[in-house]
Amino acid sequence: MALPEPRPGLVVRYDYLWNREAAAGGYQGKDRPCCLVAASEPLARPRFVVLLPITHSPPDADTTGIEIPPRVRRAVGLDDAPAWVIVSEYNVDEWPNAGLGPDPGRPGRFSYGFLPPRLFARIKAAFLDAAGGGKGVRR
Repeated sequence: MALPEPRPGLVVRYDYLWNREAAAGGYQGKDRPCCLVAASEPLARPRFVVLLPITHSPPDADTTGIEIPPRVRRAVGLDDAPAWVIVSEYNVDEWPNAGLGPDPGRPGRFSYGFLPPRLFARIKAAFLDAAGGGKGVRR
């Protein structure tokens, strides 16, 4: 199956590299669901995307996150544990890239689907609010 078109709100599996890992010299992250929050123009080469990590760890004093409601987690195929989209840090990478991987249990599928528009609008607004102090890792 081909990679999906990178559109905002798409949830993909990606080897997200946390800012603290990059600062410590790391160059490869852990495969996890991530929300694509922005993509450069389709004709741009290389094409870049901005990815936000999805984690089971609740935000702490140094991070900002938006919780994904249980019904949305089920709809996109995430597990039942509480999950947050972290908006206070991000990865910028080319599309396509070697960090993208198939969803567990669904070989050949490279996306979970899209977050609902209202939830994505909250995530995007929170990301833009945090972008001034956000921590980005260019991959």
